[in-house]
Amino acid sequence: MKTLSEKINELNELVRAGRPLDAFEKFYHPHVVMQENENEPVVGKEANLIREREFFSNAKNFHERAQVLDVAVGNDVTMVRWSYDYDHAEWGKKKYTQVSVQHWSEGQIIREQFFYAS
Repeated sequence: MKTLSEKINELNELVRAGRPLDAFEKFYHPHVVMQENENEPVVGKEANLIREREFFSNAKNFHERAQVLDVAVGNDVTMVRWSYDYDHAEWGKKKYTQVSVQHWSEGQIIREQFFYAS
């Protein structure tokens, strides 16, 4: 069985390779709860898949690959600091750093929250 460190590194590599939806399918629990900053959380894999597809259909022209700046692994929790630089169809040019905090259960992400300047 893979360690949590191996899982988060594989997930990060899928995202960096332009395959974030493959990462979502493989590593996210059916009852995942995802939350952007302090916004209302989105509950369930299907609802979050719709949200993820919508985001990635509007994110274009990645000026550089998403970059992993830091990774931390604890007891059933991981944290990744990302750097993003892309154009979004609705929001325009986006360049920012984001921290993603993942809580794991049964080998998959059950809760994830994203922190970034808005």
